[in-house]
Amino acid sequence: MKTMIVASLLLCAVSLPASSQAPSKDEAVHNELRALRDGMLDAISKGDIDRQLTYLHPNVVVTWENAEVSRGREGVRAYLNRMLSGPNKAVAGYSVDLTADELTILYGGDTGVSFGKAIEHFKLASGSDFDNPARWSATLVKEGDKWLVAGLHASSNLFDNPLLAIQRKITWVAAGVCLLAGLVLGFLIGRIRKRAA
Repeated sequence: MKTMIVASLLLCAVSLPASSQAPSKDEAVHNELRALRDGMLDAISKGDIDRQLTYLHPNVVVTWENAEVSRGREGVRAYLNRMLSGPNKAVAGYSVDLTADELTILYGGDTGVSFGKAIEHFKLASGSDFDNPARWSATLVKEGDKWLVAGLHASSNLFDNPLLAIQRKITWVAAGVCLLAGLVLGFLIGRIRKRAA
């Protein structure tokens, strides 16, 4: 389950559609938010965690898809390092394709809420890979002249997701192997009993 988490990560927090429907007075703000998104996506594509963290508010709160919460930049760093590096890492690599459902909803000149969908591409440490459809929402704040991600919530469909599909497949294969082993064992026991009789 933890492998589903990383892909939603911070990159999905700032996606904005390419076309603008906002009044012209907000266009400059949306361009600043697009620059945040583009910078974050570039840092993620390069695996640059330090740079990714520069797009986060120092007090950021991230709720990952496994319901784990990271608080602050160092909390996010610790989570990403645990998931992406070291002997117990779960994810060997990831990328994401994301879209916002609409332009960021602006509240005054320094707060916004953005939300949308993502397709997360995971390569697990075990060697398998899969795509995970996800949803996200983010709170964005402007401090000084810089927009930052203050909150991010990522989620996947609890009832229909790639990890469940993999688990179902493993269950069916295991059931088939057990059935075959039971038939072979039953046949052998039957032969042994016939010889003994």
